[in-house]
Amino acid sequence: MGIAVAVIASLFFIGWIIYRILKRHSLKAHVVMYGLSCVAGAYTFAFFLSLDIPQLLKILASLLLGVALVILAALIQRRQPQKP
Repeated sequence: MGIAVAVIASLFFIGWIIYRILKRHSLKAHVVMYGLSCVAGAYTFAFFLSLDIPQLLKILASLLLGVALVILAALIQRRQPQKP
């Protein structure tokens, strides 16, 4: 079930990008990255739920991985020079 939701979310995201390009709307990098991170989160959640371990450990592992990825993204963004 979770993998199906992740695949549908991926198809929706790709369709949304194509729609924005065809309508000539601006497509900013942070919007695309936000969408990709949501889709990646759905795949990660589906992956951990498909493992053969107890449900509570699956949820805990996916939450901890999400926190680690958010912290990593914040550190990487902080190291990049700020634009005036």
